[in-house]
Amino acid sequence: MKNLVIVESPTKAKTISKFLGRNFVVKSSFGHVRDLPKSKLGVDVEHNFEPHYIVSRDKTKVAKELKEAAKKCDGILFATDEDREGEAISWHLANILGIEPKDAKRIVFHEITKTAIMHALENPRPLDLKMVDAQQARRILDRLVGYELSPFLWRKVAKGLSAGRVQSVAVRLIVEREREIKAFNPEEYWSIEGLFCHSDSSLVIPAPVSEHGINSSGNPDNRTLDSQFVGNDNCLTAKLIAIKDKKIDKLDIKTKAEIDKILADLEKTTYIVENVEEKKTKRLPSPPFTTSTLQQEANSHLGFSAKQTMRLAQQLYEGIELGTEGSVGLITYMRTDAVNLSEKFLADAKDTIGNNFGKKYQLDSPRIYNNKSKNAQEAHEAVRPTEAMRTPESIEQYLDRQQFRLYDLIWRRAVATQMAPAELNATTIDISSQNDYKFRANGQTIVFDGFLKLFPDRAKENLLPQLKNNEPLTCNELKPEQHFTEPPARYSDATLVKAMENYGIGRPSTYAPTISTIEDRGYIERNEQKRFAPKDIAYIVNDLLVEHFHHVVDYEFTAEMENNLDEIARGKKQWRPVIGDFWKPFKENLDKKEQEIDKKVLTEEKSDEKCKKCGSDMIIKTGRFGKYLACTKYPECKTTKSLNAEEAKQQEAVEEANEKCEKCGEPMILRRGRFGPFLGCSGYPKCKNIKNIEIKMNMKCPKCGEGDIVQRRSKRGKPFYSCNRYPDCEYALWEKPTGEFCPTCKQPLVFAAKGVIKCSSKECDYKKTNEETASTKANPAEE
Repeated sequence: MKNLVIVESPTKAKTISKFLGRNFVVKSSFGHVRDLPKSKLGVDVEHNFEPHYIVSRDKTKVAKELKEAAKKCDGILFATDEDREGEAISWHLANILGIEPKDAKRIVFHEITKTAIMHALENPRPLDLKMVDAQQARRILDRLVGYELSPFLWRKVAKGLSAGRVQSVAVRLIVEREREIKAFNPEEYWSIEGLFCHSDSSLVIPAPVSEHGINSSGNPDNRTLDSQFVGNDNCLTAKLIAIKDKKIDKLDIKTKAEIDKILADLEKTTYIVENVEEKKTKRLPSPPFTTSTLQQEANSHLGFSAKQTMRLAQQLYEGIELGTEGSVGLITYMRTDAVNLSEKFLADAKDTIGNNFGKKYQLDSPRIYNNKSKNAQEAHEAVRPTEAMRTPESIEQYLDRQQFRLYDLIWRRAVATQMAPAELNATTIDISSQNDYKFRANGQTIVFDGFLKLFPDRAKENLLPQLKNNEPLTCNELKPEQHFTEPPARYSDATLVKAMENYGIGRPSTYAPTISTIEDRGYIERNEQKRFAPKDIAYIVNDLLVEHFHHVVDYEFTAEMENNLDEIARGKKQWRPVIGDFWKPFKENLDKKEQEIDKKVLTEEKSDEKCKKCGSDMIIKTGRFGKYLACTKYPECKTTKSLNAEEAKQQEAVEEANEKCEKCGEPMILRRGRFGPFLGCSGYPKCKNIKNIEIKMNMKCPKCGEGDIVQRRSKRGKPFYSCNRYPDCEYALWEKPTGEFCPTCKQPLVFAAKGVIKCSSKECDYKKTNEETASTKANPAEE
């Protein structure tokens, strides 16, 4: 008896095949085979929102092959992913194959291992039509908003724009954060530290600590244990925390005059140890990863985008070739809200911990974490390795660097959950002056590292000298420091995912696609620190939607709609009434705004500029790629000018060069696209020739010594920096060079994340902060 098993991925099919015998044929659907048509709405709003699904042209061959395979088999098992999207794929496949949903056999598993596959085969179930309805509702809602609102934006703002039920809310978050940053007024404040020693100690200067957490040796400080003080056997650094028993808050000391008064008061006073307090504390490991926390940690610690994290996690889940073992699924399903761990993994983790670290690192009984998300299903698990004993080092040779780093992150987090807590000694020393100024130093030592054994970078100690109450001290130095409050940081992948989760916007499966969509659509861009900044068009579209389509971008409304979808999945609501409640007021408002809103009011502003070709007034217009100056005599005069000073210079240089198109001979002109300015043939659309504009970095190529390093963009728009003698010289960097060279290996230094400058050579680990002066310049004449 032959059985056909259908999954959505060829890699997944390959991994599953090795667990099944000759009686099984495993085929892939390559994702969705049936969907709404791209050429039209595909939803009959007049007849209870009946969707019109079609098999897309690129999937007709797949559908045909699956039908032929089904005819040759006695039974069909649908083994797509266990979430709503996977359930819907199986439902569509059943429809294509002529199988009634009640007769369909569905098998689910959250890891691709032999045990999980065999258990799933023994326990098939019918299709869960409630989950299918929830997916349909989401798909139809998104189609109604996208296919109705996007054309409205084309007509009222610029062609090529898009709007979405979740993506537009994400853009709003980023725009509002940027406005917070621009409106921020920094406040001055001061702090003061003292270096205190035993009376017989010589002067000891503490290692300076910068605001970026990098000490003078270039190594990151231990922020995890919150160490900010430097001490040795005789001296310690302490911070002023109170004056005459009044606590000093962060912004209490506002001016240099106030600091000078404090310094004068402390000039001739004496100091004693007022109190030494030691307290034993325990530190527990974090819960295992959910989709959200995995994306956040991978971004914070590895620099991965949410999309990159999910792509790599998909590869690890579906299977990696491990030599003679063949294709092996290395982690559990990566789209989950749950923090549960299976009993098998708990037992295996305990054995792994005992074998690798010793019995004292094991727990007497498993540590259980409770799900905080109301949508987390108890049957689902956290993201974890499929085998605890499969250490990252044991399979490193089979993984590429990015796969290894993500697997290492997941393995350590999951195994650490079942390790003993870390035991710490926390010491607080309060130092008082004769005139009632109080300083405090905090220290921490590790009594037992416990789970921190897996995180050595977080297990550093901060030692303080052994002191007793009332012991006299000498103040060898008082160090005042000026600070200014800083605006909120722009969103990164990690913080945007966290904000979306906190607001209830989207679900684990939608975070990464949402971020990717608004980036691909040109609403946001990443700066050199990989944080998101809105483009000009984002402000216009966001303000239009907030003012005229408030429900679409309202945080609470969007979260409530997500809750409705969850209720549909639980069978507590029907999907058609939910769509109907949204559609009627939305459509009425859309028709009303079509008449009320004037495109010129939204996208045009007056300017003082005159057209240098015809002398007419120029206006500021907003297009898909931002603001620019345009002649009011268009289409008779097509003169445009960038508002960006750098681009305006490029435009002048292009006009002076009078470059001709090598294909048709027409003049090349400056145009602006999604990824910035480029040269385009003025004969467009007859001639579509384009060229990149080279932006010189004022730096000679370190490889050939002849060419200049210039900024270019990849086919996907990502900037990179390479020699302009390509292809004769293939030297290239992904990160922007600073124009300086590494003092250790003489390779170019580049800008890295979090304000750090590092060596571009993978073999060199030199780092420094932006504030430090460079030891070598690319152009010594500039010094």
